[in-house]
Amino acid sequence: MSTIQEAILQLREELPAGVTLLAVSKTHPASYIEEAYAIGQRDFAENKVQEMSEKAAALPTDIRWHMIGHLQTNKVKYIAPFVSLIHSIDSLRLLEIVNREAIKHCRTIDCLLQVHVAEEETKFGMTESEVCELLESQNIKSFENIRIRGIMGMATNTDDENRVRDDFRKIRALFNNCKAKYFIASPEFDTVSMGMSGDYKIALEEGSTMIRIGGAIFGKRYYQL
Repeated sequence: MSTIQEAILQLREELPAGVTLLAVSKTHPASYIEEAYAIGQRDFAENKVQEMSEKAAALPTDIRWHMIGHLQTNKVKYIAPFVSLIHSIDSLRLLEIVNREAIKHCRTIDCLLQVHVAEEETKFGMTESEVCELLESQNIKSFENIRIRGIMGMATNTDDENRVRDDFRKIRALFNNCKAKYFIASPEFDTVSMGMSGDYKIALEEGSTMIRIGGAIFGKRYYQL
């Protein structure tokens, strides 16, 4: 058994019921994904459209591909035919484009709203008020080919566990507030995507339902020269 497979099996043992393990395969070769696939891993994440498109074309069709990176509106068309879940919706305009491309392919695309709570200004995402503004927009009611599944966010990159925990609590609280206010009758609004290799244990304690794990599964990022 490979180290990749051992890491996945170990993570599965740690996960509470109902939590999805998302293997972040960005920069890693397709052969690494095949190793994970061989023991039943089906959810994989990429942060670049071209890389995800190339891997999707070369790998089994039952893989569920997650876009976790910043998504430009002019790139949506390339992943619309197959993407399983877009984690990085950060504007009404992007949601509009996703809906338009989904219509072209006669499918409904699941999406998460990305919220920014971390201290780093370089991270993408909406403020809590912007999330509410988007959900209260009249335009969103006409988007019949997208399905909002929940919230995604990242904690501050710091060794201060109290700060990380506080960030995750804010993300979970926003999910709870949105659920109560906008999705109380929508069972499909059920996803809190938060927690990565360095902080997923705290994220789980604070109510994550999907963790995004890269380095702890695949090792250091793989860059081709």
